[in-house]
Amino acid sequence: MSEYETLERDGLTLDVLTDLNSGTRLMISRFGGEPMSFARRAADGTWRGILYRDGETQAPAAGWANHATVMGYYIHRLKNGRTIYRGHEIKDGNHGFMRRKVLRAPVVGPGSLTYSVVPDDYTPAEYPYAVALQLTYAITADGTWRTTFGFENRERELSVHVGFGLHPGFAIGSLDACRIVLPAGEYRRHIAPGDFLSGEMQTISHPGGEAPFPKATLPGSYLVELPATGERSATLEDPAGGRQVTVGLSECPYVTIWSDGTGTFVCLEPCWGLPDHHEQRPFERKLGIQEIPVGGRLERSFTIAAVVT
Repeated sequence: MSEYETLERDGLTLDVLTDLNSGTRLMISRFGGEPMSFARRAADGTWRGILYRDGETQAPAAGWANHATVMGYYIHRLKNGRTIYRGHEIKDGNHGFMRRKVLRAPVVGPGSLTYSVVPDDYTPAEYPYAVALQLTYAITADGTWRTTFGFENRERELSVHVGFGLHPGFAIGSLDACRIVLPAGEYRRHIAPGDFLSGEMQTISHPGGEAPFPKATLPGSYLVELPATGERSATLEDPAGGRQVTVGLSECPYVTIWSDGTGTFVCLEPCWGLPDHHEQRPFERKLGIQEIPVGGRLERSFTIAAVVT
């Protein structure tokens, strides 16, 4: 059984979906479609937030000001804030235009909220082709949060290219005590000095367990290509905060692991695409870019499961 309500707070319109059976709550801002809170009810009956600054609607005095940025229609950065896509110039900031748009009220389904973006919602400089998006946040029966991106190519003669993902920051009690755990498999790290790809890659055969990426260098980001076979997930164990979060990545090619070094959060970001190379390629040749055929639809999901104590 789920409940839905709308709140107005600090100039933001918030859609709140609560699953009473599993004790799970999602709060989504219509500004950017950004999740502001993912909370589980603890054994003592209190709500425990999972995201960084969970439920806070005012920007902090300093540091990263988001909770879980929606990224689209491209991922991470464009070199010098611009790129060329089949002769069209795209000019934009980090992560694409989605984060700046005020979305319409969602379609509320059984345990789900679906937000829509249509071509009239963005300018040719933000993205030059007709591509619609349905972004669905749902709570499953066991309290898992599932996010689904559904892109529709409305061009009549051309395929289109998109990059997308979510940039969730998970609250931690201690960076020293927390563990980032990856299943066994062969991973590839894409090296990106200055946040742009150099073309260098590091192949890592991981036996499973704590990720082979030093936490001290998380502010530099790890762009990780997931194994072609086997389990795809990333787990953040936070004993100091009494939380454990597992991001299910079975449909996802990449995960970005990042923190700002303050010891207050770790980001595990499902990504369908990567940032530009230092020697910039055309938009349609960006590494990891997803192509949608004429009249086609691209639908991809990931999950976030949390346990609190």
